[in-house]
Amino acid sequence: PAPARPQRSRGAAAAAARIARLSRAAMGVEGCTKCIKYLLFVFNFIFWLAGGIILGVALWLRHDSQTTNILYLQLGDKQAPNTFYVGIYILIAVGAVMMFVGFLGCYGAIQESQCLLGTFFTCLVILFACEVAAGIWGFVNKDQIAKDVKQFYDQAFQQALMGETEMNNGRAVVKTFHETLDCCGPDNPLGINTFAWKTDLCPKKDSILESFIETPSCHKKIDELFSGKLYLIGIAAIVVAVIMIFEMILSMVLCCGIRNSSVY
Repeated sequence: PAPARPQRSRGAAAAAARIARLSRAAMGVEGCTKCIKYLLFVFNFIFWLAGGIILGVALWLRHDSQTTNILYLQLGDKQAPNTFYVGIYILIAVGAVMMFVGFLGCYGAIQESQCLLGTFFTCLVILFACEVAAGIWGFVNKDQIAKDVKQFYDQAFQQALMGETEMNNGRAVVKTFHETLDCCGPDNPLGINTFAWKTDLCPKKDSILESFIETPSCHKKIDELFSGKLYLIGIAAIVVAVIMIFEMILSMVLCCGIRNSSVY
């Protein structure tokens, strides 16, 4: 019976070690890893808010009165260019996905789940790749949207000058451009030097003082309208990309910390 004591003592030591490991696992990560856990939660909350902001901005751009009045126009059988709205729909989808991924990261960080954090990291990589691709596409086509809209305006303006009102609605399209953007005529000698059409097509002046102020051309106003909105989208994309890089690093560090804490 005497030799059984060492076996019982070894069994008790193994059980105590097992209980200690389980208690450490229940307590979760400690030290710097715990700081990373809450830092990742904060970054994910900011990411979730950024997704909500992008979604809100995209919906605002979609229903903005200036862009809606112009891009819903139809000249005969030809519809106004819709490239701008394609980008807006992409932004709406990106904002919704960002809110979902941000929630997934917050929950995974608090629960210290390696599975959720791994899924979160994969979603971030996919989102980051899509954002880079969209940024390259936007940079390459940044002037194309305004160019297409200006060509559409020029066609309507020429038809309005020719007076083909029975065949098309060029005069109504031109008036919509002028009233929406507070502009008058295109950027060419015909639009600047011909005054016969100004009293009919251009916005009426409210006072004598305003009549002496030259109304800007519609080409310039179209460039300002779309360039300003594209710069807003670009700034938001850069901020989100920086946040995503930090989140990918923190999620991997936290995932490794959780795995190591469950081993020791």
